[in-house]
Amino acid sequence: MSTLVALKNVAKSFKSADGSSRLVLEHVDFQLQEGEIVALLGQSGSGKSTLMRIMAGLIPADGGDVHYRSQPLFGPAEGIAMVFQSFALFPWLTVQQNVELGLEARGIAAAERERRAAAAIELIGLSGFEGALPRELSGGMRQRVGLARALVMEPAVLLMDEAFSALDVLTGERLRNEILELWGSGQMPTKAMLVVSHNIEEAVLMADRVLVFSSNPGRVRAELPITLPRPRHPDSPEVRLLIDEVYSLMTAGATPAQAEPVRPHLSDRLPEADVGHMESLLELLADEQFKGRADLPQLAEESELTDEDLLPLAGALQRLGLATLAHGDLLISPLGQCYVDGDHEFRREIFGQQLLAHVPLAAFIRHSLEQEANGQLREEPFLKLLRESMDEQEAERVLQVAIEWARYGEVFEYDFHTGMIHLPEAGE
Repeated sequence: MSTLVALKNVAKSFKSADGSSRLVLEHVDFQLQEGEIVALLGQSGSGKSTLMRIMAGLIPADGGDVHYRSQPLFGPAEGIAMVFQSFALFPWLTVQQNVELGLEARGIAAAERERRAAAAIELIGLSGFEGALPRELSGGMRQRVGLARALVMEPAVLLMDEAFSALDVLTGERLRNEILELWGSGQMPTKAMLVVSHNIEEAVLMADRVLVFSSNPGRVRAELPITLPRPRHPDSPEVRLLIDEVYSLMTAGATPAQAEPVRPHLSDRLPEADVGHMESLLELLADEQFKGRADLPQLAEESELTDEDLLPLAGALQRLGLATLAHGDLLISPLGQCYVDGDHEFRREIFGQQLLAHVPLAAFIRHSLEQEANGQLREEPFLKLLRESMDEQEAERVLQVAIEWARYGEVFEYDFHTGMIHLPEAGE
């Protein structure tokens, strides 16, 4: 097999709002070979989409080498096309015009544009809708237009960035299966695909290789070859075993949270986990069905949570010492069992204690408030500290997670009208 895209020691940084540099990718080594589908999995914010845009030539790498067909890549390559999560269609253009757009930008003659666009539209199952506007189409049909717009360029490499995640489950499955059928039939011009996804089952059903991306900064942390022939049945023992193995890779290296000195760890990105969902998951884990230990794929199915939701919840429970992750399983801790057995007030007390012990940001905020005569501070100083190691949006998200957890654990309160963080008042 020949190498289509090769990345060697690739790095990328972005400037934060305060002008500081934030490292997003570091030491990324990756090769995409002709004839393969590769799936890339990782947590939100790990740099997967940034990596894909570098491969597409849409943004440059700050360090390392990027090659397409053994030639350095310095901008968009004619042989690489990308499908986005958001459809990215022009609402004032018809289906036919949206599909022709890239060809027009390359100066292709009108007759040839029309011929190639019609062929792509037919290939992707949109014949009869050439004159429709995007607003007249369903979400699945709009994504088909995005796919046709990519395929009309006859790319050797197709990059799909969460291409199915904005669709409902059945529509996403149908479109994914049709793409795999086209791939298997040889009707697609594409020689290789890279699929960024949050869905572990989707990755296992599609890919010849699954790559697990680490975070802060992003890099390839693990790789799992998949040799099962396609089509693959999601309920087959072989597929379920592979899904379980990917879960294990996604949680590998996770160890029980340990108490840390009370100081802000500004690179510490708290998982986006709602307290109510954390409690529900812990209660399910402690239920008679699981008896305190659950296989993550089985837990996802029983809880009806997506992988994107389940993994942060499991990570948050581990962070707070209420559960542990091991070999793709989630185990309730003795403290977690006490938590489940306790009443509402007891749970809030445990939650607050664990938050102060295991989340340095929350402990730092609480300590800072205790030093103030009036027991309150504006949120801005804490956001400024967080922006030293993350961008504005991520800093706001992390602080809001800390505030949500702290309010439940009665560690501190927050006034949404004034942006003031303050110590709980007696009786709150």
